[in-house]
Amino acid sequence: MRRRHNSNKDADKQESKAPTSSKSGSEHSSFCCSHKRIFALCLAFRMVNSVLVQSYFNPDEHWQGPEVAHRVAFGYGHLTWEWKQGIRSYLHPMFFIPLYWLLAVLHLDNPWLMMRAPRLLQSVFSAVGDLYLYKLSAVLYGDSVAKWTLFSQLSNWFMFYCFSRTLSNSLETVLTLVSLYFWPCMRSSNNYSFVSRKWGLAVAAVACAIRPTSAITWLYVGLIELFNAHDRFKFIFLEVAPIGILVLGLTCLLDRFMYGTWVLVPLNFLKFNFLSSGGDYYGTHKWHWYFTQGFTVMIFSYLPFCIAGIIYSKQWKFSGLLAWVLGFYSLLGHKEFRFVLPVLPIALMFSGYSLAAIEDPGSARYKGKESSKENTRCPPKMGVAILFLLATNIPMALYMSLVHQRGPEDVMNHLAREALHGKVKNILFLMPCHSTPYYSMLHHNLPMQFLDCTPSEEKGVPDESDRFLMDPVSFVSEYVKNMSMPSHIVLFDSEEQKLKNLLISFDYREEKRFFHAHFKVDRDLQASIVLYVRR
Repeated sequence: MRRRHNSNKDADKQESKAPTSSKSGSEHSSFCCSHKRIFALCLAFRMVNSVLVQSYFNPDEHWQGPEVAHRVAFGYGHLTWEWKQGIRSYLHPMFFIPLYWLLAVLHLDNPWLMMRAPRLLQSVFSAVGDLYLYKLSAVLYGDSVAKWTLFSQLSNWFMFYCFSRTLSNSLETVLTLVSLYFWPCMRSSNNYSFVSRKWGLAVAAVACAIRPTSAITWLYVGLIELFNAHDRFKFIFLEVAPIGILVLGLTCLLDRFMYGTWVLVPLNFLKFNFLSSGGDYYGTHKWHWYFTQGFTVMIFSYLPFCIAGIIYSKQWKFSGLLAWVLGFYSLLGHKEFRFVLPVLPIALMFSGYSLAAIEDPGSARYKGKESSKENTRCPPKMGVAILFLLATNIPMALYMSLVHQRGPEDVMNHLAREALHGKVKNILFLMPCHSTPYYSMLHHNLPMQFLDCTPSEEKGVPDESDRFLMDPVSFVSEYVKNMSMPSHIVLFDSEEQKLKNLLISFDYREEKRFFHAHFKVDRDLQASIVLYVRR
């Protein structure tokens, strides 16, 4: 384990607290048991959380993880254009491949488990992230703040909505929390004696291998460590370089095996998303979007508590990390909520500080102080704060997870059951590309086709999906001249209204309608998804 040079005074403090007595051994045992209970609580919560998430948030949740893993495990699945251009690593999908193999061996690859199992696996990782957020806040502020930080983490609507999803951002968030716990520079000067910087580097390197943009976070942390470290040569040449080269090398070997050729994913990712602004193809926002809408919506009613915690905790390293990440992503044209998910728990840690201060001002005023034992009653302000946070976050979490945009998963679950009984021959999705899950949820090797939206090298050239939305009737009329008609057609009701007569003329009938949303998001209101079947 790596130690830092402490002053004589700090050294005396460390020696006085060394675990030499049976009492300290008992405290260590109690400490471990406490963390086991915390993890069990987080695991149970996240597993229930994963089952309650039944809505469609972002295509990457299915198309960049489980879909790729399904192709490797079962021999069929669709690879999007990103995989053909080598800007995705197989490291993230590899987490789901053993799960699919296990389900197949046990003959448990039924529609329900194929839909739920990947999220249940992610819920285990998420519980680890919750535990390390608790541990990190306990190290920085004490158990009282850690308790309220965990409360904030588990009750925040966006963490509930997103953290158990199979997005690479979710796993990146877990790895970020674990790694931050091990970085000495992110702790105060009297509690880093038993911290291994190498563990922090290794986990950070894996986070960057899964999502190269994670380097934004670790550039900030690494510069702070470099500035504070006495052994800078060792840090750069004996830790950063070897660990970085090792993780990059192993990832390149994995991608070489899976792609069948040498592919340097971080370089391709950098070229597309930063040097050529390829992500702008999917839409752009103004520079202040994260501050006025994105991150503000994610943190929601916790915002005033977060701001108060930033001001009064004086943890400038972590508040600086928040500002750095949000500021850097604000410079990019293409912005999404999930991009800044890894720093949302940090903001919630500041909220935990504020809540602990409301419960007992003495518990959070000084780092490391424990709750005052004299004041055991819950102050009225605390009850109001808890009621306010639960009343604003629980309905939002349940609505977004169970109601809003649930149509894509419902229609694929229905098609999977129908295909299990041999009632589906082939499927055409007449909707914006990647609007539903695909083979990873259908789990039947049937011919399926969706509208292509591969970015064009020429700006302003509409893709297949755009052409369909501009004139659905003309597009379908032209389509049937070149392709055989499928047994099932899936489309949003906004386009179904324009195509209904044409579909009836081709001998189709409406089989089922699935609720999708009460309000529009990116396009016109898509209230439901309609399934047509050929007579």
